[in-house]
Amino acid sequence: MDILQSLLLGFATSLTVPNVFAALVGASLGIMIGAIPGLGSVTGVALLLPLTFQMDPITGIIMLGALYYGCMYGGSYSAIMLNIPGDAPAVVTALDGYPLSKKGQAGKALFTANISSFIGGTVGIVMLTFMGAALARIGLMFGPAEVAALVVLALCSIGWLLGDSPKKGLISTFVGVMLSMVGIGLAFGQPRFTFDSMYLLNGISFIPLVIGMFGFSQVLEMMVNRIDAEGLMQKIGLRKSLLDRSEVRRIIPVSLRSGVLGNLVGILPGAGATTGSFLAYVLERKVGRNGDELGTGKIEGVAASEAGNNAAAAGSFAPLLSLGIPGSGTAAVLLGGLMMWGVQPGPMLFQNSPDFVWGLISSMYLGNVMAVLAALAIIPFLVKLLRVPPAFMIPVIAVICVVGAYSVNNSMFDVWFMLGAGVVAYFMNVAKYPVAPLLLAFVLTPRLETSLRQALDISRGDFSIFFNSPIALTLLGVTALFVVFPFARKLLPSQKRKMLAK
Repeated sequence: MDILQSLLLGFATSLTVPNVFAALVGASLGIMIGAIPGLGSVTGVALLLPLTFQMDPITGIIMLGALYYGCMYGGSYSAIMLNIPGDAPAVVTALDGYPLSKKGQAGKALFTANISSFIGGTVGIVMLTFMGAALARIGLMFGPAEVAALVVLALCSIGWLLGDSPKKGLISTFVGVMLSMVGIGLAFGQPRFTFDSMYLLNGISFIPLVIGMFGFSQVLEMMVNRIDAEGLMQKIGLRKSLLDRSEVRRIIPVSLRSGVLGNLVGILPGAGATTGSFLAYVLERKVGRNGDELGTGKIEGVAASEAGNNAAAAGSFAPLLSLGIPGSGTAAVLLGGLMMWGVQPGPMLFQNSPDFVWGLISSMYLGNVMAVLAALAIIPFLVKLLRVPPAFMIPVIAVICVVGAYSVNNSMFDVWFMLGAGVVAYFMNVAKYPVAPLLLAFVLTPRLETSLRQALDISRGDFSIFFNSPIALTLLGVTALFVVFPFARKLLPSQKRKMLAK
């Protein structure tokens, strides 16, 4: 009852005209920033943070929170329409979102992304409201050894879950791991695989890599298959893009379970929305009714990814508010903003600043509603944009790729690297090697290296730290099952193999 009363008082604070306007502005800016490849929520919040210092702290954090949610919505737009993920979590969305666009169902994919984002975000906010402190304590149970075991589980599953051929999927995963190792080593500060190039000392930038492998490779494919691209542009219509009742019923259970899982992943230190998005997709691949067909253009895949990353965004606030520990890069920027406003996150925050805390939590509901309304309002314009003929679309996408790659470090090296990555990805697609495992491994490997090094430092080089922790031991056991099961299934008679697949 106390929680409900506090939440109602929070709504009294957040539902004022300035705060509602701040939420609308933040959500709209977030959608635009999220849709631009190379920016993302961390950059958007960091850019807007100085502008909020002159505002009331509650109004400022409401605007930043709404911008965070808007970025989660907007990242899916370019992934679905152009196969260029706006940020790292949208890589998983592109797996089914862009194939839907190629089928002339871009509108359905966009509606699915927005509705499932809203459901996943709401699930995350409700869990934060009633279990924030408990969720934060769960997050503390995941130390470096447990986080390392979780990332190992993710790396060992993406290779054969996201590819038609487990062998090809694992090869792509290993290439992603190798690329992530380029640059100054995190442990000893020594250059690795730089070939004496000053441009590689900081490692390979994610944005030029993802723009090249998803965006520019798609330009090459459209140039080669010009007739197919022209047919695509004629199929798209807004009326056919609306979801019917059966499709809504298909995505609701997916969004709910992905929202719960994404929220739990979001509370883990450093896990972030990318891990939440991917693990939600993996869960749907294994338990969903159409799990075997994910990756071919199914709305369930878009729903799982978007619900997972939005719920993870909400989950990152649990350790931030209750313990003062940011659960993601964006949460770290928000932590700096809270301290600049004189607010000290931690166990006493709920007692010392209840108006601020409950005003922030209630504003998440408001920001989520504002984000979905702004997102749905823009879909008709996006659907019309896809009617542009390929003769104009191809150079526009190419320019976006070049500008997006150059804007990261203002370096032509990134542009040339993006072009080379696009050519490699094109031939990978021709040879049926999946690109997504490479990119997901590239994102997850630095987190694995950091957690592994921290765990071994704590244990002074003793690997038994991974077996003395029940959580880490369980995760490693599940990893072993993921690795062994595909090979064990091949040894079974065909009849039993079909029963296991079902």
